Amino acid sequence: MIRSNDRSEPMAELVLFHHARGLTDGVREFAGSLRAAGHVVHTPDLLDGVVPDSIDAGLALIRELGDEWDRRADRAVADLPEALVYAGFSAGEALAQRLAQTRPGARGALLYESCIPVTGEWALGPWPDGVPVQVHGAEGDEFFAEDLPAARELVDLAGPGLAELFVYPGSGHLFTDSSLPAYDADGAALVLERSTAFLDRLG
Repeated sequence: MIRSNDRSEPMAELVLFHHARGLTDGVREFAGSLRAAGHVVHTPDLLDGVVPDSIDAGLALIRELGDEWDRRADRAVADLPEALVYAGFSAGEALAQRLAQTRPGARGALLYESCIPVTGEWALGPWPDGVPVQVHGAEGDEFFAEDLPAARELVDLAGPGLAELFVYPGSGHLFTDSSLPAYDADGAALVLERSTAFLDRLG
């Protein structure tokens, strides 16, 4: 159970990027739980209110946006402090990881249901020194399964005590979103608990 933080000042400030289904009620609810724990959470809507009716439709829209998808993320953080935690679900994870690796001052990263390699052809470059990170995904999720080697590599390369990988039972993609059919209440609660503990440690 996540309890409201009794500190007068927020412990962490983060930007949480939605997945390909848009800024759903489930993403808003997850962000609200983190706020209830005492953190400042920004939830930019990169699809301008559009909520695609499937992951495929959402990914098609992102492909149509092309570089504008990344530019919208950059604009969303342009006026925010450098000392941010970057978080994102699935397609939004790629934005969070890119900014954590390339925008100076990152305090940490929460990467949900996806992970980009930190070495090789698709890498954004090395993981920044001293930046803690958690990666979360379902063991039977076909999307996350493709990224699991990258997640394990990130944990290995980030350094002792800085990186954690959590793999959950089940096969649902976007299992953390309470507004979607793949939602797993028990798994999502554990993701939220671990994410909150991660943010608390940054305070």
